[in-house]
Amino acid sequence: MIRRFAGDRLVLATHNRGKVEEFAYLMQPRGVAVLAAADLGLPEPEETEATFHGNAVLKARAACAASGLPALADDSGLVVPALDGAPGIHSARWAGPERDFSLAIQRVLAALRERGVDPALVPPAASFVAVLALAWPDDHVETVEGRCEGHLTAPPRGANAFGYDPIFVPAGETRTFAEMDAAEKHRHSHRGRAVRALLAACFDMG
Repeated sequence: MIRRFAGDRLVLATHNRGKVEEFAYLMQPRGVAVLAAADLGLPEPEETEATFHGNAVLKARAACAASGLPALADDSGLVVPALDGAPGIHSARWAGPERDFSLAIQRVLAALRERGVDPALVPPAASFVAVLALAWPDDHVETVEGRCEGHLTAPPRGANAFGYDPIFVPAGETRTFAEMDAAEKHRHSHRGRAVRALLAACFDMG
């Protein structure tokens, strides 16, 4: 049986401020306070698993054990079939130690061009994937997945830059995620879909 969340606060197992802001926005309607792992001084565990699911569970359990509170972790990334699924679970690593996603974007575009794919001429298919893991102190974990299909474009567009958003256009749209406001983006996004699935499964929707 899926476990329901009964508390009013949880730890978000990330040091990424953009993710903290997104989750705070998405969880606010449920009256749940989101505490960032970075603000609590929690270390970031090494992501040693080979899947989004495995890394999400690893991070949630680590934050839960360190804080003594329920913890929510997200593992997400950009999947590009023309790059054999890369950057995938290594999406953040492509941004380097400084988490410079303008660098990561240029790496993706350069890798595509090396394979004879010019996103400015023939937009390649891509998807964003997010797996959420919610862990409790007794080691129980619930997981959900959200996926957004679309394609890549070049050059990058949009002022609301976060991650690979400036080059990703969701299916049925002409704008990149970075050209949308928060409400519009979350209607489409992989993380928005994963959060809605988690709320439906584990939180009071009344």
